[in-house]
Amino acid sequence: MVHRILIVTAVAAEADSVAAGLGHDAQETAAWEALALPGGLTLRRHAAGVDLLVGGVGPAAGAAATGTALAHASLTGAGTDTGAPYDLVVSAGIAGGFAPHAPIGTVVVSEAIVAADLGAETPDGYLAVEELGFGRSAHPVPGSLTRPLAAALHAGGRPHTVAPVLTVSTVTGTAGRTAELAGRHPTAAAEAMEGFGVAEAAAAYGVPVVEIRAVSNAVGPRDRAAWRIGEALDSLRQAFSLLGPAFPLFSPEAK
Repeated sequence: MVHRILIVTAVAAEADSVAAGLGHDAQETAAWEALALPGGLTLRRHAAGVDLLVGGVGPAAGAAATGTALAHASLTGAGTDTGAPYDLVVSAGIAGGFAPHAPIGTVVVSEAIVAADLGAETPDGYLAVEELGFGRSAHPVPGSLTRPLAAALHAGGRPHTVAPVLTVSTVTGTAGRTAELAGRHPTAAAEAMEGFGVAEAAAAYGVPVVEIRAVSNAVGPRDRAAWRIGEALDSLRQAFSLLGPAFPLFSPEAK
């Protein structure tokens, strides 16, 4: 059962939406304990067992921030009853959605967290890092975690899908790049920039991880006028209002 959860976002607006959805106003500082972490990071800890961390943009920032929080919990003895730093790590925020899987406003729960550009370009096409003989480019998420989350979203009437979420270092902005990614990952529903980094750090500490994204725009030719960031942040808030009670249903030992 999940008693202590670390939620990592790229920017403060995402963290505020998550906190509001969980019923913990991020602006009400009296309800949060601010913990200074190395590297200038600040962890916001709520008595309800939720830690919020704004880790920065991109997979490297996500990995560094998450690793710092996990190391801090381990070294200070502030971990869970089982000795792990946390029961669960969540990478949360907004994302681009792949048509037709995830229209704007859809909530995507990751069934896998995939580094879509960790590999090599060759004359014969792209090779993932596994095909090069080292490393990994994907973290599967167990159904024991995705099922209760999807069920909570379904019960609340929130449009959602359970599908791979891609992590990229450069946001897709052309039709050609969209087609190439969709060709390699035909079931992927969303593209964001931090999930794989967060997952790598969580895996290093043996903590389960899931990525939850609300879609703000379609993956494709860059068109900022079509972005619906406010709508996506509200969708993220609504999602976490439904997901909060579902997290304790996940047993880290379950498969």
